[in-house]
Amino acid sequence: MGDERHLRRVILKRKVINVVMLTLSTLTAMYGLVWLFWILGDVLINGFRFISLQLFLNDPTPPGIEGGGLRHAFVGHFIITSLAALIGVPIGIGTGIFFAEYGRHSKLIKTFRNITDVLVSFPSIVIGTFVYALMVKPLGHFSAISGSVSLALLMIPVIAITTDEILKLVPNSLREAGYALGAHRWQVIKDISISAAKRGILTGVILGIARISGETAPLLFTSFNNNFFSLDITKPMASLTVTIFQYAMGPYEEWHRQAWAASLVLTFGTLLFFITAKAVVHGMRRTA
Repeated sequence: MGDERHLRRVILKRKVINVVMLTLSTLTAMYGLVWLFWILGDVLINGFRFISLQLFLNDPTPPGIEGGGLRHAFVGHFIITSLAALIGVPIGIGTGIFFAEYGRHSKLIKTFRNITDVLVSFPSIVIGTFVYALMVKPLGHFSAISGSVSLALLMIPVIAITTDEILKLVPNSLREAGYALGAHRWQVIKDISISAAKRGILTGVILGIARISGETAPLLFTSFNNNFFSLDITKPMASLTVTIFQYAMGPYEEWHRQAWAASLVLTFGTLLFFITAKAVVHGMRRTA
């Protein structure tokens, strides 16, 4: 009888703790979602009013004159982000493969892995100042390529750590089966490890691109900005984030309207890219 009462008290205590923790988790999730939807709604309401075809096709007019668009910023942002992805994705994936496949039992590699893990949450402005000292200062001018390098440095740790963690989930028995069939180590990595973890690696790439798509601080120190349309990656180049920052801080109402519209395009463009990429990952999972 006593044991039954004790068991009931234990069960009741667990139920109470479960309800309390579930309630707290729900409240914190709702708190975060309220602010998220508030921001998205504010950007949608204020930005949608000023969306027009001219925003994408026209270059900016002189300050204080209405009209014009942000073609230079859209094209520049696409170029800088694409170059950053071309630099960061292969290096990030290669670093993650090295950590997981070659340095799993090395104390030195584990130290490098921990440093990379710290770099995931490193302030982006520090990366910007580092690339400024490394590339901008010696060359004597800002450039789009230095902006891409700074964004790539932000992307690499995210992709590397994600790739490392995903590859660690691949069972060693699969690798041993490959070795038993006479495969070389690089063949086991390419045909077994990466093939089994490709969806997770792609998710890491998506997170890395999402990480850099809205960065402003590194670009202020590296690619700076440009009020004119330019395709020269060795010169200063406009970007959406820096242009939004400058227009939002400017004194002209036309700048404010274009900043809202550009914010809407950047926010929901990134969201659409993320949803599309996740749908591709989900499709790969269903066909695998």
